[in-house]
Amino acid sequence: MTVQSKLLDPLCITCKDFQHPWTDKCANATAGILLSSTPYCLRVYTVVYALSLLMRHRIPTLTDLRRTLLGIIQSTAFLVTNAYTFILYNCLLRNVFGRYYFSTVAFVPCFMASFSAILVERPARRPLLTLYVANVATETLWRMGESRGWLRSLPHGQTIIFGLSISALLYLNRLGLQKTIAKDSIFNILRIFVGKEEAGPVIKPEPVVGGDQPEPSRRRPTVSFSTVADWVRVYSNLIRGRHSSCQHKQSCATYAVLGGLKPFVGGVALQVALKLVMNIKKVTQGQMQWRKHIFNNNTLHLGFFMGSFSFLYKSISCLLRHSFNRDDALFAIPAGLIASLAFTQYPDNTVALYVMWKALQILYNIGQSKGVLPHVPNFMLFLYSFFTAVLFHAGILEPKNLRPSYFKFLQAISGERLSKFNLSAFDTFGLNTQQQAWDTIKALNIVNKVELPVFSFAS
Repeated sequence: MTVQSKLLDPLCITCKDFQHPWTDKCANATAGILLSSTPYCLRVYTVVYALSLLMRHRIPTLTDLRRTLLGIIQSTAFLVTNAYTFILYNCLLRNVFGRYYFSTVAFVPCFMASFSAILVERPARRPLLTLYVANVATETLWRMGESRGWLRSLPHGQTIIFGLSISALLYLNRLGLQKTIAKDSIFNILRIFVGKEEAGPVIKPEPVVGGDQPEPSRRRPTVSFSTVADWVRVYSNLIRGRHSSCQHKQSCATYAVLGGLKPFVGGVALQVALKLVMNIKKVTQGQMQWRKHIFNNNTLHLGFFMGSFSFLYKSISCLLRHSFNRDDALFAIPAGLIASLAFTQYPDNTVALYVMWKALQILYNIGQSKGVLPHVPNFMLFLYSFFTAVLFHAGILEPKNLRPSYFKFLQAISGERLSKFNLSAFDTFGLNTQQQAWDTIKALNIVNKVELPVFSFAS
């Protein structure tokens, strides 16, 4: 309680002592970050848009090049705005209140800066950016809760999150909502794993009229699994044929095995490609340790996950169709939950949180379109601003709870200034902030080569 009470205490450190000791003028500090962050942000978005252009697999037209150039400029302006307005609002709040509070050190000024910045970015890119920062911020908030003793991680927690989220998306996919009110690119990714045959809406059999006899498959009784004969019959049907409600053409066994084999090969190939790209310098210099980096069991983990997920989902879906003698969108839920066990082969927090936030976003949009959930004006803008503020807060006051790659990102867009901030005064909040910052800087091998940052405008 003593530590928590300190969070409300004011701190009379100046913004100069905190974030720009090399200059007395806040305007110079703001201009310095604007100028020093621009080259880095320009490089980032040049690569992003160039890759996006290459992934279209066609020769770009002059219109494509013009749109790409304008997109690079606009996205760069967005990221630069997020960087320099943080210093601007930080200094402004310090001068207005005459002191710092726990919330005004990073969270409040970053919220204001992020809201200003996201207005600069194209509306089409705002949901993607919000999803990204929500992913990283969720992990950060969890770590913050753990460090305070409020939360405790569960074994295979990311698998539970992934299973519940992917089952919801697969259910929507079987309902056929991905074609109407739930259009999203993630369903294109799901199609790689489960195939177009498992997409909805579910086709219900036409009722039998007159004296026509129903097909033999429709006369099958629902299986209760009360006798061995029930198990044998389902097994025989799965191996030798397919149910009339199955949309695939081959037998169920062939469908499931081939469905798992293709993602397995693709996953292994993707893992190899990623390792080659990450070690491209060693490959070109002939120093690549192939046995260590490529020819090992770790290379197979992504493939095992992708292949096993597809095989289990298709197998369980066919099993349920044979067992209940019909098809139903609800079958996607147990099939998705069982298939998600494959995630234990490739447990990745980023993937699990991405799927979770995608599911929440789509469910919210569906609820909004049906009038179940309220429409909040500019909700996406506020959500982006909140999550980005959480990341800036963690990066400055408790960097051990922030993903290391994001700390390096903040260091880069600040023009290498983040590691030069004087945080010792904030130790009064009880988070041991300065020591956390030193430990993080040391762990990431960040070296302050010069005393003054670029465009310091020292005075």
